[in-house]
Amino acid sequence: MAVQRAAIPVRPATSADSRLVAATLARAFIDDPALAYLFPDVLTRPAKLLKFFSTAVRIEARPADTLIAGDGAAMTIWRPPGAWRTSPLAMLGVLVPLVTTFGTALPRALRLQALIESHHPATPHWYLAFAGCDPTLHGRGFGGAAIRSKLRDCDHAGIPTALETATAANLAIYAALGFAVKGEFDAAPGLRFWSMWREPVPTR
Repeated sequence: MAVQRAAIPVRPATSADSRLVAATLARAFIDDPALAYLFPDVLTRPAKLLKFFSTAVRIEARPADTLIAGDGAAMTIWRPPGAWRTSPLAMLGVLVPLVTTFGTALPRALRLQALIESHHPATPHWYLAFAGCDPTLHGRGFGGAAIRSKLRDCDHAGIPTALETATAANLAIYAALGFAVKGEFDAAPGLRFWSMWREPVPTR
């Protein structure tokens, strides 16, 4: 008889979770192609990623739109319909940490952001901005739990979801969650992004 795996708890983040969220995502994205493009030095990348995600968490308007699975094993940062784009005002509010994090690479980071936004769908949707799991805990369902928790809400509300990924291995993972590739584009030599979209699943 198969042993059922216990349900993984998922909860919304609070402002007190900002360090936990940043630290987990920094570990999760250590080999991400897009962030490796922005932070090519493997020796300084861990510290740079921690600074980057600490700043990213500050930009998010509503901490509760970040979901935490397994008490910190995995995180998802979501943006609601109509708010998927990072506003210039929010960017201005973190200008100093952005400069200290990226240094001379900041123009390259801003160009990459603008390119991604130019390919983003206009149809109202929930946007999965970041999803990551502690690399030491891969394969245990934490990341899937964090994503599915929000997808269930979207299904009940009848709202689609969207994301971009620069990791080819993620395509099958997101496809299993109901996402389909809607487009792809090259951001730099060797750096390809895939745009993915998920229609809500009707619920009874």
